[in-house]
Amino acid sequence: MKKGAKPPASAEADLAARVTAALERLAPPPLPAGLPAKGAAFVWEPALGALTPVPHVASIDIALLKAIENQRETLFANTRRFADGLPANNALLWGARGMGKSSLVKAVHAEVNRQRKSPLVLIEVHREDIASLPQLLRLLRNDKRRFLLFCDDLSFDKDDTSYKSLKAALEGGIEGRPGNVLFYATSNRRHLMPRDLVDNERATAINPGEAVEEKVSLSDRFGLWLGFHNCSQDDYLAMVESYARHFGLKIKPEDLRAKALSWAMGRGGRSGRVAWQFIQDLAGELGTRI
Repeated sequence: MKKGAKPPASAEADLAARVTAALERLAPPPLPAGLPAKGAAFVWEPALGALTPVPHVASIDIALLKAIENQRETLFANTRRFADGLPANNALLWGARGMGKSSLVKAVHAEVNRQRKSPLVLIEVHREDIASLPQLLRLLRNDKRRFLLFCDDLSFDKDDTSYKSLKAALEGGIEGRPGNVLFYATSNRRHLMPRDLVDNERATAINPGEAVEEKVSLSDRFGLWLGFHNCSQDDYLAMVESYARHFGLKIKPEDLRAKALSWAMGRGGRSGRVAWQFIQDLAGELGTRI
């Protein structure tokens, strides 16, 4: 072929076909639309109108969650009742960072499903996808399974209106929440909005009580409130010792305590997350897989 000459149409078509085939091999397989028939955990993908399967949920043994025994028993009982087809409440787990709020939700889900033939299905809904909840509820409404929707680190800012979709999903709306769906959320804020925003709107409103009622009332849609607070030194050490026993870490008790306290001091605080991070560091130091 002469320089600058155009290739024949058949050659162009062949090249285009090969490029298309190569791109299809590189691209991930498309998610099936609708609701998968099997699986115990998914992530909601609203842009695709589909659920991404989660083969393995990153959960820990529920018995390892220390210093939150009351919250653990309350949430487990509520979840088990729902899984058994009995009435149960939406739950808001709020409070101190790193105290096991999201870990508790995943651990309770795993424990409830441990001896169940028909699993309770856990669906993670990302914070930025809250506005798509009505779409998800329509997908789940007529399914025979029971679904636990979970949103981690939920909160709303001043100009965010997606909380209205959550309010409708929890209780409102002409259809109401499907009986086979329950909603759990974790947040550092009890009312899901910054305290300074609440105070500011009260101070500048003609009717301070009504100014923030719409947003604050969102948390009232959760029938179950579970508070998580900063742990004491004794609670922190109990967490560390429980992890060490569970994973069989070979270390003297006095050395374990000294190292754990030194680690917490370096992190500037004590929490379940800090205890877990310490155990991971110690296990690596001791050459133990966990």
